Amino acid sequence: MINASLRRFTVAVTALLALAVAGVAAADPPAVGSEAPAFKLQDQNGQWHSLADYRGKWVALYFYPKDDTPGCTTEACSFRDNVFAFNKEGAVILGISVDDVASHKAFVAKHGLPFTLLADSDKAVTRQYGVLKSYGLFEVARRDTFIIDPQGRVAKHYESVNPDNHSKLVLEDIKALKAAAGGKTG
Repeated sequence: MINASLRRFTVAVTALLALAVAGVAAADPPAVGSEAPAFKLQDQNGQWHSLADYRGKWVALYFYPKDDTPGCTTEACSFRDNVFAFNKEGAVILGISVDDVASHKAFVAKHGLPFTLLADSDKAVTRQYGVLKSYGLFEVARRDTFIIDPQGRVAKHYESVNPDNHSKLVLEDIKALKAAAGGKTG
């Protein structure tokens, strides 16, 4: 009797977990040329940022799995090391993960990151951008980047990013996109 009840319970829980995982599948990423999905998230200092705040600027919006892990640290430090070149191009760097504000604050302090990290703890923005990756009950952002143009459209999407050289590639592509647009920042 107990074994049959336990077996039914196990089957029910397994089915519910499968439905839950299937139910949180990410949407498709926004297509190049489409309006970038709007968001409003807190940064490492608890300040609110929306994508609309950056209208008129090029935005390197990079999603990453987890603060202070090897690949994510390499990628963040690479953006850090190129921040002046991004600034010269009128481009803003925004990082997003599903970590919370406190985790971002510690990550920024430890590695001297001079740009904004946004906390998507409820995973809504990561899901909206189609980059939420599920490992059963554990979910993180995929390592994807979107270049958003000054009008708020997706200009380029990178998947399967190599954290070692990614920021340089994004910077070069922003320069090329700006040149193709006549050098306009807005």
